[in-house]
Amino acid sequence: MTSDQVNVTSVTLDGLQQLSELRLLFFLIFLSAYLFVLCSDGLVLLVICTRRSLHQPLFVFVAALLLNSLLGGGVIYPRLLWELLWGGEAVRVTLSACACQAWVVYSLDASAFMLLAAMAFDRYVFICRPLRAAALLSPRAVAALLMSCWLLPAVMVGGATLLAARQPLCRARISRLFCDVYSLIRLSCGGRTALLSETFALLTSSATVLLPSVFVLFSYGSILSVCLRRTRSCSSKALRTCLPHLLVFINYSACAGVEVLQRRLQADGEPAASVLTSIILVLVPTVFNPVVYGLNMRAVSGHLRELLGCTRTA
Repeated sequence: MTSDQVNVTSVTLDGLQQLSELRLLFFLIFLSAYLFVLCSDGLVLLVICTRRSLHQPLFVFVAALLLNSLLGGGVIYPRLLWELLWGGEAVRVTLSACACQAWVVYSLDASAFMLLAAMAFDRYVFICRPLRAAALLSPRAVAALLMSCWLLPAVMVGGATLLAARQPLCRARISRLFCDVYSLIRLSCGGRTALLSETFALLTSSATVLLPSVFVLFSYGSILSVCLRRTRSCSSKALRTCLPHLLVFINYSACAGVEVLQRRLQADGEPAASVLTSIILVLVPTVFNPVVYGLNMRAVSGHLRELLGCTRTA
């Protein structure tokens, strides 16, 4: 153990210090967002599960994405709300708990990009290769694709998190509202172990975020090219089915871009920027997804209106 290295068994999340003057306001904002996420995601999932007309590959992936959103919110929101209302200005958590939260959050985020790639593949097959849709998107193929979207990120992010948590640490403070893999890497003392952790984390991001993003852009580019050669009504209908997924992809990509820019451009001594990024990453994707899928997908919004109408008249 070097002179700078310490035996770190817990870390401190001091992002709440930046919110100390407006704790009650942020508590109300996060509470409202969490209740909205629970109700809206739950309603859309209920509609997809109970309506046989929605038991299609596309809606299976949509349901999986919303389930990811619910799980991610459950990992972050309850603890954050508790600390905002009753906690101090800094949150102390064990290193293992911090690593576990980082693994779950990053696995679900990476899984979201892979699920969006699966949706893009579904739209590409049905619009550009409709005669092969039954073979390429059979129930067995959809189940295998869904398992890959969940298991591959979990395994790869798990490896990156394990490397980050097991390296020698010289610091124990994270200027964020929740734990993440790159913050754990930055706590290290440097050296070959830290370089290995950062390299593996970069490879994981490339495999689970960058490559699916490239595939999404390729798929929708191909769809646009095909639609431009068809009749206006046919192409309009096809593009309308792609719009919600493209909006969600842009949303996730923008949040990922904000995260990367903040880490690359901001110095370590800028906790306010880190906390602002944390707020964006917590609020925007979880709130945006059910709005898009609940309102902009006609197949879902129609059943939602029917369900809520039955609830009001009951």
